[in-house]
Amino acid sequence: MIPLRDDNPTRRRAYVTVALIVVNIAVYFLWQHAPDATSTGAFEYEHASIPCEITTGEPLSVTEVRTASCVADDTADAVFPGKHVLLAVVVSLFLHGSIVHLGGNLLFLWVFGNNVEDRLGPAVFLAFYLAAGVLATLAHVALQPTSTVPLIGASGAIAGVMGAYFVWYPNARVLSWVFFFPLRIQARWLLLYWFVSQFFLNPNEGVAWAAHVGGFVTGVLVALLV
Repeated sequence: MIPLRDDNPTRRRAYVTVALIVVNIAVYFLWQHAPDATSTGAFEYEHASIPCEITTGEPLSVTEVRTASCVADDTADAVFPGKHVLLAVVVSLFLHGSIVHLGGNLLFLWVFGNNVEDRLGPAVFLAFYLAAGVLATLAHVALQPTSTVPLIGASGAIAGVMGAYFVWYPNARVLSWVFFFPLRIQARWLLLYWFVSQFFLNPNEGVAWAAHVGGFVTGVLVALLV
């Protein structure tokens, strides 16, 4: 099911949601895939968050990259010694693997983000978005602490937005594309289906399902507290 738009008007314009969409697009085309950018693999190792780096607090060594294993080797030089592994957690929220990855994430952000921003206010919404993304990353790291595979995408942060929407606007109608047919579905069923489906995704196919689940749960808890 792919959401297209919701029947849930807001009281004010979603400036932060629009700004996040613009920043994600700009990062993808003007930095990540700029003409003078390094290869995709090298770029991700240099700028994206990597579970092994977060666990050890140090950038990956040449040995760790070559062997794809998280090992303690004080004699090996770091591939990118100047990398700030904690800052990379935030940077990763603005990196994407493909145009389809980017477009899918931003569509979900556009459909659900404006109402959550309307509820929280611009400044709090931005803080909530970033916090959900960071906690989503930590959920992924908790399950794969020794992984040397870069984690990229705004999915975890957007999942947080979806979790909040699930609590606050469960009865809102969402126009969705379902098996080649446009249907209006209550948000609770659409988002519940999305959440449950994450447990059946294969991480070997490059899907960080734990980050999605962690972000969604974060959004639900924050919405309940608010």
